[in-house]
Amino acid sequence: MAGDIFSVMVVKHDISEIKAAQKDLESKVDELNRSNQDLEQFAYVASHDLQEPLRKIRAFGDRLQNKYAQEISEEGLDYIKRMQSASERMQTLIDDLLTYSRVTRGDEGFEEVDLHEQIQMTLENLEFAIEKKGATIDMMVNHTVKAIPGQIRQLFQNLFSNAIKFSKENVAPVIEVKSEIISGSLLNMPGIYPNKDYCVIKIKDNGIGFDPQYGDKIFALFQRLHTRNEYEGTGIGLAVCKKIVEKHDGFIQADSKPGEGTQFTIILPYQAS
Repeated sequence: MAGDIFSVMVVKHDISEIKAAQKDLESKVDELNRSNQDLEQFAYVASHDLQEPLRKIRAFGDRLQNKYAQEISEEGLDYIKRMQSASERMQTLIDDLLTYSRVTRGDEGFEEVDLHEQIQMTLENLEFAIEKKGATIDMMVNHTVKAIPGQIRQLFQNLFSNAIKFSKENVAPVIEVKSEIISGSLLNMPGIYPNKDYCVIKIKDNGIGFDPQYGDKIFALFQRLHTRNEYEGTGIGLAVCKKIVEKHDGFIQADSKPGEGTQFTIILPYQAS
């Protein structure tokens, strides 16, 4: 209306500091990504280049044992035995490091993967360990996901191997595997999209378990909860599992209590065929 007076208040915020902080954060993220790539490249190259000298150490050790056993003292033979044992552990470590590096470096394509079929193939590979421990596997898995077949088999192999290895003394391992499709809206986890569906795979065992405080730490590279004398291993297997799941835009977590077994939960994006 004519003669009315309107007042306008303009509020200005200086966003230069916010922009500077955002730019600094982006720079640090880029730097961290480059650092991780450099570390993975180093692990791959170092592991690859260590193969040949290690093969020679083991080969000459075998020759000393086989050709000169009668001429070497008992103490000398013990030294050779220790050297060969250390070489075998180094070979296992190198193999595991190469596996870890290949997860990131690998360029295999994603395809429709039958989880039941992949688990069956994995169990065939572990047939000797399963029979030796008298393990039982109860499986209720009938879903298909978009994945890299070789990596999915590696994921299951590492988790099943752990369940068999960390079983209770004089108790046959029982491993339960099941999968179901769940809406993201029902999964209370950061990073989950509520409007998407997910294939949730649970692998539960009746093994020795571990303290819940280590639930996140066990996925770190070289993380071990037991000494080498108690259980063999390099502390890389679960780190590989996490790498594989993350490459598939998924999530993995472990729930456990000492003496009550462990349950690994894997959450992978799901699209109905």
